Amino acid sequence: MAEKMKLEIVTPYKKVVDTEIEEVTATGKLGEFGVLPGHAPFLTSLKIGELVYKNNGVAEHMSLNWGYFEVSGDKIIILVETAELAEEIDVERAKAAMGRAEEALKKLTSEDKQFKVYEAALERAIIRMQVAGKSVRK
Repeated sequence: MAEKMKLEIVTPYKKVVDTEIEEVTATGKLGEFGVLPGHAPFLTSLKIGELVYKNNGVAEHMSLNWGYFEVSGDKIIILVETAELAEEIDVERAKAAMGRAEEALKKLTSEDKQFKVYEAALERAIIRMQVAGKSVRK
């Protein structure tokens, strides 16, 4: 059994992560899950949430925005709309986005077309702030 796995995280704009890792935890549509070396192959969808991977015992935290997670052999490929490392997150921008989403949601009902859009924006902002709080600022 391999001690490490290859992890690739790709957005429509660039490859965000390409490294060897010991373990990964992500937020799937059905809840949080973890993968260790030797895991059985599988494919699942991801929701807005946090991803944590360990490389040489050091945990890296990321904010992800919807996508797919595939394990095949000793390789994990994650395709997502956006991915940000904790230290790259602009907390002030996330707070502003949260404020805008909260204000918009106060004016809408769950039947409005824009309700789900602002609900997702609020969820993204909250996750980004939570993940940013786990950053080891340099």
